[in-house]
Amino acid sequence: MENSDNRTQRGPSDANADPAQTPVKVAPIPPSTFYGSQSQSQSQPPLPNRPAAPASGSSNTGYYTTQAQEKSPFREPELVSDDLDQPALEDYTGDQNRPFVFDTPPREGWGNVEEGPWPSQPGSYYGSTSTNPFTQTDRWIASGPAPNWGAYEGSWGTSAARRSVIIDGRSEAEELRWWDVQTRTTHSRPGRGALPPVLADRLHNPEHTLFSVTVTPPDLKPVVPSTPVPSQSPRPESPRPRPSTSSDGASSSNPSSPAPASFIHFPTAEEVRTAVPHPNAYYCRKHNGWVLLIWKSSSVNPPLARSFKGTLPDHTRRRQTTSCVGDDEQPFGPSNVTHHFHAYERAVDARLLTHPFQPSEWERAERSKLRRRKMTLRLDDSATVLEHATQDDAMDVEAEEEEGELLDLYVCCQCSFYVLASDVIPGVIPVKLLEDLVKNKTENPPLDKTGELAALITLEMILTIIENKVWRGENRTLPVTRKTFQAKLGWSTTISRIFESMGFDIRPLINAPQDITLMPPNIDPGTPAGRLARGKLLRAWVELSAWTADYAKRFAPALKVHVNPHKLWVKIDSSREEYQRAIGAHPDQIARGQLPQILSDIDKVDSSFSTLGLTKSTYSPELLAFAYFAQARCDPADTIEYFTSFYNFCQMLSTMTEELSQPLQSFVFDERERGRFTLDDLADAPAVLGFGAHHALRVEYDDEVPDEFLENAWREAVRRAWREGADAQHITAANDAFRRLAEARGSEPLWKRWEQAKDGVMTPERAYTTLEVPSDIDDGMLITVFAMRVEDQPNQVDRMREAVSFISELRASERLRKFLETGADPGEMVPATRQDWPRGINQLGNTCYLNSLLQYFYTIKDLREAITPLLNSSAKTIDEDKLTDDDLKRHRVGGRLVTRKEILRSKKFVSELAELFWHLEHADNASVTPTMELAKLALVTSKDEEDDIEQTATDSSNDTDATLVEDAPPRAVAGSPVGSPGASSSSVLGKRSRDKEAEARMSIDSIIDKDNYVIISKDADAGPSGSGTTGDVEMKDGDAPAQPAAKPPIPPRKNSESVMMFGRQHDVSECMDNCVFQIETALLKFDGMDESEDGKSSVVKRLFYGNFRQRLLAPPSENGRAFSAHETENVFSILPVSVSDEGYDLYDGLSSYFHSTAQLDSNTVSMEITLVDLPPVLQIQLQRVQWDRETGQSWKSQAYVKFGETICMDRFLDSANPEKRANSKAILSELNKCRDRIHLLTTGQHAPFTSALSNTHDILKGLQDTINLPELDDQLLSELSAEKEYLTNELESLRAGAASMKQDLEDIWKDEHEAVYDLTSVFIHRGSTPSWGHYFFYSRHLPENPESWFKYNDSEVSAVSKDEVLADTTGSTANPYMLVFVKRGSDMINTVKRFDPMLLEDA
Repeated sequence: MENSDNRTQRGPSDANADPAQTPVKVAPIPPSTFYGSQSQSQSQPPLPNRPAAPASGSSNTGYYTTQAQEKSPFREPELVSDDLDQPALEDYTGDQNRPFVFDTPPREGWGNVEEGPWPSQPGSYYGSTSTNPFTQTDRWIASGPAPNWGAYEGSWGTSAARRSVIIDGRSEAEELRWWDVQTRTTHSRPGRGALPPVLADRLHNPEHTLFSVTVTPPDLKPVVPSTPVPSQSPRPESPRPRPSTSSDGASSSNPSSPAPASFIHFPTAEEVRTAVPHPNAYYCRKHNGWVLLIWKSSSVNPPLARSFKGTLPDHTRRRQTTSCVGDDEQPFGPSNVTHHFHAYERAVDARLLTHPFQPSEWERAERSKLRRRKMTLRLDDSATVLEHATQDDAMDVEAEEEEGELLDLYVCCQCSFYVLASDVIPGVIPVKLLEDLVKNKTENPPLDKTGELAALITLEMILTIIENKVWRGENRTLPVTRKTFQAKLGWSTTISRIFESMGFDIRPLINAPQDITLMPPNIDPGTPAGRLARGKLLRAWVELSAWTADYAKRFAPALKVHVNPHKLWVKIDSSREEYQRAIGAHPDQIARGQLPQILSDIDKVDSSFSTLGLTKSTYSPELLAFAYFAQARCDPADTIEYFTSFYNFCQMLSTMTEELSQPLQSFVFDERERGRFTLDDLADAPAVLGFGAHHALRVEYDDEVPDEFLENAWREAVRRAWREGADAQHITAANDAFRRLAEARGSEPLWKRWEQAKDGVMTPERAYTTLEVPSDIDDGMLITVFAMRVEDQPNQVDRMREAVSFISELRASERLRKFLETGADPGEMVPATRQDWPRGINQLGNTCYLNSLLQYFYTIKDLREAITPLLNSSAKTIDEDKLTDDDLKRHRVGGRLVTRKEILRSKKFVSELAELFWHLEHADNASVTPTMELAKLALVTSKDEEDDIEQTATDSSNDTDATLVEDAPPRAVAGSPVGSPGASSSSVLGKRSRDKEAEARMSIDSIIDKDNYVIISKDADAGPSGSGTTGDVEMKDGDAPAQPAAKPPIPPRKNSESVMMFGRQHDVSECMDNCVFQIETALLKFDGMDESEDGKSSVVKRLFYGNFRQRLLAPPSENGRAFSAHETENVFSILPVSVSDEGYDLYDGLSSYFHSTAQLDSNTVSMEITLVDLPPVLQIQLQRVQWDRETGQSWKSQAYVKFGETICMDRFLDSANPEKRANSKAILSELNKCRDRIHLLTTGQHAPFTSALSNTHDILKGLQDTINLPELDDQLLSELSAEKEYLTNELESLRAGAASMKQDLEDIWKDEHEAVYDLTSVFIHRGSTPSWGHYFFYSRHLPENPESWFKYNDSEVSAVSKDEVLADTTGSTANPYMLVFVKRGSDMINTVKRFDPMLLEDA
């Protein structure tokens, strides 16, 4: 059906039409009643069940075309009898019938239009007789036999959820092969669509109101009686009247007198009617323009423009259903929930419509004038530009002659209904001028009027001027200085431009040039210019009247004081409900407000609904499902995008509201069963098959990857999953990933591979069953059985080879691979390790901490290059070096002189270390074994060798806190306070005083005998496993030993062939000190060539040592001591960070170290440490061993210390900004107070207090009824509850304050990036106590792959991601104990140094 202008029967436009089809004519409609009676303006009842408004306005005007006698796009309207033999169309209210609307064949090739009835039950649910479509399980497909959904696995055909959405036109085969280009081409679906609510918003801005306009010719008496001159008989233009004297004393030459009666030409009914651009034109106040809207159910497509190249939906299918909306339109029940519209921009030629639309004469003249103006503006450019401009304009004119105005077309793909819409047709007066006029009058009203009334009077005054000109014949000029004009209008640029836009001339008065007058336009229909001005002025009058009517409605309360309002001859009625109901978007047809409020402001919901062609305000579960299936039906190529939007919304609905309906859950489940996946699933698929820099293939996935490579990656992923013992879920994930990538590529061959293999893919059980062998059979026997089976069943050779191939991949058996390749059993094969892969180090009796340290040394390029040339350097003796005592006195290591024996010992150590480095670079095996001599030299100090074996372990091991020998170099821990106990760390895991904590020394992973000696088997070098202990190592008997009351003396060391003793047990920190001391000693040069200006003559000092400045600040005391400051400068190689509490990061720990207190002369003073010079390699020690003074026991802190890939040391530099440092110090002081308070309340003695108070309250409350205690009353219980609440609130406030101060602290230094360091190494200790555990080591793959890391776990080396290295270790016993950073840009680390055999071949 056509919209309401076509609700009246139309006659044929062809003069030779069949008389039987010609409607009966009645008398023409009088102009006064052409647009409807005044009785139709009664108010309407409120939504949602409001009956349709009576027909009124421009969109409800019916007329039919005849042969006109003049050039006009419109014809005289005529009424058509209602008694034609046509089916009746029910009114929306259901209480009266209207004639059925038929289209007439306007031109050749257009047949009779078949119309259908319009919806008659607005209260029904989407046109259905059921109130809930989810109950209609028998309405899946409306036309044709139901598809065999049951053919797909998963009982598709029996799912009640799938049948609950009323939707037509789907194809199972097409939907399952959505990815196939050929299938899509065959079906030729129309593409992405939208539901009626989206169309309603798209037809015109939803924030604007469109009005139907009803025009009644004004009943105004002319100034001089006259006889109208009909426009059908134009007469020559009459001469303009001579000027005459105005009534206010102006010269008689002023043309202010009324025109003679013979020159007054009243507008005819036709002129009044055509002042509205088209019967289907709707007025928009926000644009002061018009929008052409036509809706219609027709078996004939609208007249397409010649320039339109698109393809409309299948017309044969669309003709089967009149409309998707309304039960009357679908006699067998609805086949779709609602329309599904498809947009085709500028598709229809408005000039070819049954009621043609084309611009009026004055509009065409305006456009032609505008084109000429553009050409004139181009004259200044160049002749070439002018020539091109002229050609372009000529082409525009030619195109305009070939086609009329182009309208947008919106077609429902499932029925005959379509909608036509135009762009905004601009009005005569630019809307900006009207808005400025109203704004100016509203903001600057006269003293006796409100702003709204002043604006209305101004609008009415303009209307009066127009009406006086058109209907009263006023041809006099209007002096703008007159009192009435100034009082009601005034004069401004805005008003001047308004009148100019309507055709008025602005001229000076002849007798008073200083005054301005308005000259009305000549509207004589007998002249071409007069006809143009006449049509333009009438259009302006209609538009201004509509604007004024809307203004009066909007501000009706403020305009009640208007005593004598101007009579308006134009009536407006909102048409929003009319076109909403017509297209199926009315609230009675699609309910509103079902979306949960929590989802209304989420952008992701907007995106999902936009993709599905749905609006948030009209959401309902059934409409969401319909929108998804309709989009997938009409645009199969983007099925995954639609499912992603559908799935994401259902996920949000489920997680945020828990309101996901059972049907939606079923839809999601069923679609997953059919193989639907989201864009996120597709993005994850390559990683499942091993693509990516950090996955098995180490190849990035993109569209350039060949299909064959992708197929092989899939098969390898399946084998890898079986090989690693994965369950069936992992295999399914690999299969799904391959299918998703195949479908996303649109690859038929890959999809067929998946289809063939998804049910017959080889599994371990199937492989062993095929060969009829047990799963634990060895490779040799498997090859023998295979040969026997092939000989017995030669026709199964391919299947058996596939089984052997699968087993070879499952076991990663090089022997089976070689057998399949050559056909011969190669025997036992040792798998080769990748040439470019770093090698591990085998344990020598539980020395994993030493292995980590040696691997760390090997990754430092400068250190490795300094040690490697010293292979076999220990062959030189001290005598050969001819070192004199003076030579020895010239060098100090660690602040002391070294002896010849220490130099010789150190050279032996470095020689052994260089040999290990050589094997790490050249070995073919996956791991290498260090020599026993290297382990002894690393673990035993020179001092230990000299000590008397009879001396007690305590006396011999407590000489210092941080060194391995009494006069060895002290461990350079920065900023040890003067006079403070424990001047340096004795353990990488933490500080402790040996006289109190000797028993807490970490044994790491060594086996400790009863005499505290490390026992290492001599057979340790026999193989990679050493003594056979490779896992976590505990104390003997599995527990940490209890401290004895008195320690017996250590017995003399026994000589044994089965064990050797490496002296006393030391922790990893002491082992590192010993190794570094020997490296530095061995690298000493005695030729006088190693002196440097900065004092860092050795590679060790250059790499690891920096300088710090320590300041002790003592404030004035009460006894008169003045303020004092002590400042010293020293070197450091490690920065210590105490680890005790959770919630701290690395910056917090360093800040506590750089700003602390110390004891000076029995007084506590402030100690500040700043860094003067930073080393290239920055080592930060996390001190995890804590001492419990109450129990006398040590314990390991498992607290997580957050650190990242980089650290900026600018805030700790001596050269840092003093102002920033002061602000930072102040904030840090308050932050520490806040944290101390939190620590006291949560982890201090008797903490947490909130729990204690709560438990106390509960216990006392339980005793209140059983024990009679005078003190136990309700007041006490109330005070306990109040105290608990007070502490809870205090903790919340403290935590919030701490977080805020922490952020403020970081903001101070966020722009300082001069001293940036990158994380390169992380040492891990795994164990719950400091007495036992296991060490391993992470190293960043530099410089080749900074995003990848290696994990060195003794003999095993594996690649890991940075996420594992930086992971939160809360709750784990594997915690970092030392972090190594390298200054950015220093190029100090070369993690993998392997010999390349290709270099020899090239040589």
